[in-house]
Amino acid sequence: MDSAVLVFPGSNCDRDMAVALESVTGRTPIMVWHKETDLPKVDVIAIPGGFSYGDYLRCGAMAAQSPIMPALAGAARAGMPILGVCNGFQILTESGLLPGALMRNGKLKFVCRDVKLTVTAGDSRFTAGYGRGSAIHLPVAHHDGNFVADGDTLDRLEGDDRVAFTYSDDINGSARRIAGILSENRRILGMMPHPERAVDPLHGGTHGRALFESLLG
Repeated sequence: MDSAVLVFPGSNCDRDMAVALESVTGRTPIMVWHKETDLPKVDVIAIPGGFSYGDYLRCGAMAAQSPIMPALAGAARAGMPILGVCNGFQILTESGLLPGALMRNGKLKFVCRDVKLTVTAGDSRFTAGYGRGSAIHLPVAHHDGNFVADGDTLDRLEGDDRVAFTYSDDINGSARRIAGILSENRRILGMMPHPERAVDPLHGGTHGRALFESLLG
């Protein structure tokens, strides 16, 4: 499986993402700078965490206007699996590829720790390796991870089985404790926790590895 990792000014989890992908696929990901206008032929695209453009305006808002984004939108329309983690999730919502928005944490504090999650969608390219209802632990590190959306959108996400992960506790004020969501075609996943930081035993846990292995199909 060939993969690409998008890199923006201020990305700081791009290497983590690349290492995680390579450890599972055995192939070195292609790093794509945000000023490119075309994407390479790959099987999956990842948007890593970090602080793109210094989080000016809103987290992910400026990155969503980068030259690479029209090509990403085209890949999304074509059904390309796309994974956005933390700042990547913020970029996906700001670009309209996923609904809702990520706002300042409920207690206005940066949260950096391992959290317990429930896998709530078990039949996507990203979660098939877990099984619905599985309890996993992944690290979070964010200041703007509070997922918000109107009631109809939240009902639709839950009714269509598009909530991929939920927090077991109220971590950041997210509506209905949502930690990650899927697109309508279930080919795009945005999530605040960092699976790429939990793929090797030396990380203290390997619960993130199954997500990348799921992408292998």
